[in-house]
Amino acid sequence: MLLNFPGSEEVSFGKVKPEIDALLQQGVVAYRSDFARAETFFRQALAAEPDELASYFCLYKIHTYHGDLDVALEMARTGLRKAAAQAGWPEDWRQWTPQNPFPDGAGRFALYTLKALSFIHLRREEVESAQEILSTLKTLDPQGEVGWPVIAALCEGLAA
Repeated sequence: MLLNFPGSEEVSFGKVKPEIDALLQQGVVAYRSDFARAETFFRQALAAEPDELASYFCLYKIHTYHGDLDVALEMARTGLRKAAAQAGWPEDWRQWTPQNPFPDGAGRFALYTLKALSFIHLRREEVESAQEILSTLKTLDPQGEVGWPVIAALCEGLAA
């Protein structure tokens, strides 16, 4: 899945329908110079396939970068609920349990999005909410596979 927008060439979104991938790729290219156009492509992809997780990822990512933290929060929460449902997990992440083996697909996306949600909370200066999520991620992903330790280090710096 997408790791970086700025300067990226074609991005692998995994197994998505070709027409959705085309919209997402156009959004990635547009993001370099035109936020509104990028958002339009990502929202078109979401409208065409509301269960496609990559669209939520693109939207929460660009809105976080752009500082639209309310929209980023909404997209991350919605994507998290969709991913949890697809993985067969409870909607409330506080009820999730560690998986063995470590999940892929929708489960991995859910954990990655939970990490993103902690970052969005940090950007919103909601340190306690971020800490609660990070504490859960420490249990669900003790190896830090989705990259939550980086966010935890940022959180520690803000809490100090």
